[in-house]
Amino acid sequence: MSGETTNETWEEIVVRVLKANEVSLVTYVPDNVLSRLIRLIEADPFFTVVAPAREEEAVAIVTGAYMAGKRGIALMQTSGFATIVNALASLACPFQIPLLLMISERGTLGEFQQGQAIVCRTMRPVLQSLGIEHFAIQERAHVAFVVDGMVRQAFATQAPAALILSPLLTKRAA
Repeated sequence: MSGETTNETWEEIVVRVLKANEVSLVTYVPDNVLSRLIRLIEADPFFTVVAPAREEEAVAIVTGAYMAGKRGIALMQTSGFATIVNALASLACPFQIPLLLMISERGTLGEFQQGQAIVCRTMRPVLQSLGIEHFAIQERAHVAFVVDGMVRQAFATQAPAALILSPLLTKRAA
């Protein structure tokens, strides 16, 4: 995607690419890794921001908004992904909803919480078994290309897509 500025943070790139693709609804459950991205989105009047209590609610809000003609994304961490599998399998996948997920990856690279590690080991196999396209972004230089490509693919194919933010990108230390 053109227009990349070398001093943009990964969060600023995500905001720019979401806007370029008219993804104006953002749902999230608070997460430290995503906190700067969330602050940037909340400060931008382009976005409608909803912070539900649970990740399943975020999925439902984005799905309903799509049916009303609005593009959205649900932000969450790996453990939140574990709670949405039924909504993906019974709603987004069979009804071909281009549900965008952005998942901050926990459970790897020195993670200290066993639950996070278990969910991290199961996340990609679950995405694969549901046929959900997914890609882990590890470098800032790839953010614009990957986010833009995944957003475009989700809406062109009317299928869910997951963007996984690797700790190599977010610099999250366990």
